[in-house]
Amino acid sequence: MRIFILALLFVAAYSPSMPVLAAEAAAAAADDDFSDFDDEFGEEAMQAAGTSKVFDPLRGYNRAMFHFNDKFYFWFAKPLARGYNFIVPKPARKSVNMAFHNLRFPIRFVGSLFQLKFKRVGVETGRFLVNSTIGIGGLFDPAKRWLKWERPGDEDLGQVLAHYGVGDGFPIVLPFLGPSNLRDGLSIVPAIFLNPVIYVADTPTSLAVTTGEQFNFISLHLGEYESMKKDALDPYTFMRDAYKQNREKRIRE
Repeated sequence: MRIFILALLFVAAYSPSMPVLAAEAAAAAADDDFSDFDDEFGEEAMQAAGTSKVFDPLRGYNRAMFHFNDKFYFWFAKPLARGYNFIVPKPARKSVNMAFHNLRFPIRFVGSLFQLKFKRVGVETGRFLVNSTIGIGGLFDPAKRWLKWERPGDEDLGQVLAHYGVGDGFPIVLPFLGPSNLRDGLSIVPAIFLNPVIYVADTPTSLAVTTGEQFNFISLHLGEYESMKKDALDPYTFMRDAYKQNREKRIRE
């Protein structure tokens, strides 16, 4: 879940050890809230909560990290995003979001190409060329407005691995990044090298740009996480299974 990536980049730049320490600090609180849920209520309650029994060998760690991410969002990311919303008008934030999306063209290109989705390769390439020039670096979307080239769904390297039969493994909650799985988590590493920013800027600048991208994204999606969480009997299992179902849908498409 992208709402937590801002903190990952910020903390990585200034205190590499902090995610580990924060996870350990959150573990005790998370255990108090959730450690007995599955044992006490069992599969019947899981089904009542709208979730299914899945292989989750890192359940204890995952619950602790979910709890930490949840608190970080409400105590840090959300208040800052609200302040940013107050300062920067929504049309400007949407244009910035489009520019960053345009910058991520190499990931979508490679993801589509390796899955042999040649039509998407053509659409992505055409949109990138038009929006990077006429659209002033992607701040605007003339490819859609004038040429009717709709933005296709994002393709990533996790979907490429799934296309060639690699299973999702088991759930993993990443520090600040939220729900994922073994396959998708590992695919983040090569995706970093498809980010063009790292080849034209030094590490601090690259971090600042990527952090700005994700923080801007958070500001445009405030309230969505709260809406998903509020009616869940067990927020951890709900979010875990929602991520799994969403990924399976995207892979089928």
